[in-house]
Amino acid sequence: MKKLIAIFYFMVISVFAFSQEVEMAVEMRSSGKIYVVVAVLAVVFIGIVFYLISIDRKISKMEK
Repeated sequence: MKKLIAIFYFMVISVFAFSQEVEMAVEMRSSGKIYVVVAVLAVVFIGIVFYLISIDRKISKMEK
């Protein structure tokens, strides 16, 4: 029962903590720069995924 109360407590705290607007995020969203940031992060993430896939294929070939 104590764990359930603790989980509920932390969920309520997290809702209040994350519901605040960050000034920088609001400014970037209004000027449209947030889309550039999201695009760059997506490109980096996709690049890392493709790099890991290519390394996995090379290692699979070496194991055979």
